[in-house]
Amino acid sequence: MVATRIIESLILDLVEWVGRKKRTYRETMDAWRTSCPRLPIWEDATGRRLVETASAHGRRLVRITPAGLALLREKRPYSYEQLQRHMNG
Repeated sequence: MVATRIIESLILDLVEWVGRKKRTYRETMDAWRTSCPRLPIWEDATGRRLVETASAHGRRLVRITPAGLALLREKRPYSYEQLQRHMNG
């Protein structure tokens, strides 16, 4: 179904975006939260544990999880390799 492919692509976009650099919860919500029930990108990504929130130095951060990395490795290997180089270098 077209809608499912669009949502999956947007979820991958979110996971990749979160993986590129440290993001605050507020920044992430400003960029990704939607009130449209047909586009539950944030809710789906957190429900599938592809991204998670954590507290650090009094700030709420959003970060990619091992499941999120695994999904990128499977669906977007080039993006996964870039993130791995960024995280390890």
